[in-house]
Amino acid sequence: AKAQAEAQKRAEEAAKKAEEAKVASAEWLAEVEKMEGVVKTESGLLYRIDREGTGVYATADTDTVEVNYEGKTRDGNIFDSSYERGESISFALNRVIKGWTEGMKLVGEGGQITLWIPAELAYGERGAGQDIGPNEALEFKVELIKVNPEN
Repeated sequence: AKAQAEAQKRAEEAAKKAEEAKVASAEWLAEVEKMEGVVKTESGLLYRIDREGTGVYATADTDTVEVNYEGKTRDGNIFDSSYERGESISFALNRVIKGWTEGMKLVGEGGQITLWIPAELAYGERGAGQDIGPNEALEFKVELIKVNPEN
């Protein structure tokens, strides 16, 4: 019975934390939305074009993009960075979180974009790894190096 009570308590704490993150993420995104140059899409994705690229855009979810990026939690903790690894990364847009699939079509090759991604377009209620809790909105700074359409 004691173990069951402890498990219940842990579950309640986790649910409380997830709810707090949901509220805090919504407040954070509302502040970001007021910043100059920030645009909100229909899905709730927020973005700002920091550097215009060329006219070459990813258009299909099967397109592959080569990027450099830095991902941060709303408290500014960098959880992933291709800059730190010292090499760019390529991936198909249908293999990443929804916020990236949508966001990478908004900037041209050679451009740079900042994405503020609500949890439902990122890792949702699951979270990811040690650094990203449930219901966490995320910020990514991304440089789009190259678009490789599906051939």
